[in-house]
Amino acid sequence: MVILGIETSCDDTGIALIEGGSQGCRILSNIVSSQIKIHAPYGGVVPNLAARAHLENIKPCLEKALRLGFRNRSSKKIGLIAVTIGPGLIPSLLVGTNFAKALAYAWQKPIMGINHIEGHIYANWLNPASQIDFPALCLVVSGGHTQLILMKGHGKYKLLGQTRDDAAGEAFDKVAKLLNLGYPGGPIISQKAKKGNPRAFDLPRPMLKTNDFDFSFSGLKTAVLYLVKRQHQGLSLRYSPSKKDCILETVPVSDISASFQQAVIDVLIIKTIKAAKEYKVKTVMLSGGVAANQELRRQMEQAVKKELSKAKFQMPEIKLCTDNAAMIASAAFYKKGPALLKQNWLKIKADANLTILGKVFRNRHPETNN
Repeated sequence: MVILGIETSCDDTGIALIEGGSQGCRILSNIVSSQIKIHAPYGGVVPNLAARAHLENIKPCLEKALRLGFRNRSSKKIGLIAVTIGPGLIPSLLVGTNFAKALAYAWQKPIMGINHIEGHIYANWLNPASQIDFPALCLVVSGGHTQLILMKGHGKYKLLGQTRDDAAGEAFDKVAKLLNLGYPGGPIISQKAKKGNPRAFDLPRPMLKTNDFDFSFSGLKTAVLYLVKRQHQGLSLRYSPSKKDCILETVPVSDISASFQQAVIDVLIIKTIKAAKEYKVKTVMLSGGVAANQELRRQMEQAVKKELSKAKFQMPEIKLCTDNAAMIASAAFYKKGPALLKQNWLKIKADANLTILGKVFRNRHPETNN
């Protein structure tokens, strides 16, 4: 089956074609149009500007995906349209869902709504060499989400824990803003951290001693704020165009970046390993935009090998960690549901607050995990 994937949950317009078969999925085309330049001046994503950009980009992205995927052959080979319906920014989601519904109606194709988090998880199945055994544990870590999800099979999820405030990626963006490094913060912090000492500052590791698998990064962000103020000795935090690498020479940006990044990584790894041991998983997976962080990838792989000798470790290619439509199509291929109908476009609706199970769900202890 050839599946057309559509992703517009935030600020990346994604259109992809994948071909699914007995050996898994093969990417035919995967087009992503970024809006970083649009939102960078604001230090974050502006929902209405994002929706306008999606409107401008989505048709050209579709045309390019079809051209590259089918080499100018007919699009009649498409057997299913998969579109992100949530969670995300509602103006952005509406553009993608309505575009997908229009295509489903015009082409008389079945359509399937996909959870964005589910898409991130199934990016792990886009690696032809992947061998994922259940039960599997996936750490989904991105700008809007930080969740530990247990999978007992395809489409069988249990949310073990999630952030109670800021997501990890959101904390990266906010710390980058404190240091006047620009947007998005994740890649910039990562680059600065390479030149810094991760043990230079003793920053907190929130919620490591709690009897659950939840996260919290708001306090860590605040600790960085006070650290910057102490380093700055009361001077203004105004950005100096002549000193693009730091806010002022008195602030050791690289050391702060490295210390902050390591604090986040420590929390993510310790919580993940703890959950993996408690639920005796056979595979540990990493997903989401923050999964593109090279240091997190390296340290998580080392930790799994050291602490979980019988478990496999799986993570997507870096280009498949950030938002893209191939992962949405992959989730649709493995998703089990009712028989596909050509008229089911009527039932597709965007939901900005959609959860992995369609409702709020949480398990604190393995003995209640039935």
